Amino acid sequence: MAAKLSGGGGGKYAIEQNSEINVTPFVDIMLVLLIIFMVAAPLATVSVEVKLPVAVAPMQQNPPKPFYVSIQANSRVYLGDDEVDIDSVGSELLGQIGNKVPSDERIFIRADQTTRYGDFMQVMNSLQDSGFYSVALVGEDQSAE
Repeated sequence: MAAKLSGGGGGKYAIEQNSEINVTPFVDIMLVLLIIFMVAAPLATVSVEVKLPVAVAPMQQNPPKPFYVSIQANSRVYLGDDEVDIDSVGSELLGQIGNKVPSDERIFIRADQTTRYGDFMQVMNSLQDSGFYSVALVGEDQSAE
């Protein structure tokens, strides 16, 4: 018995070299994945409107000397009990804290429910321009009702 190593002829054990890549299975798999994602993507979106409950956070301890900025509905701004100009809240507060670092102090902002958003943002910008980045918003305690 002898094996045929080269030459023409065909036969049962002839091996031809094929240098082309068959991409048909790859395309089939990609199309199936595309269809799966097209069907699954709309199912992942939330379309039900839900009215979420109010979150009640536990009360935190106040610092030794808290700094309160109050904004009334008529756009008057108070630092503690003293009325200040809305643009100079940060500089007035810098004068009150003395030689402390502004970024270490927590500032509490109290604002009326009907306060204009623009007034609130003007106070926030004034505080940030002066270096006060730790700001807490004061709200009504829901547990007292």
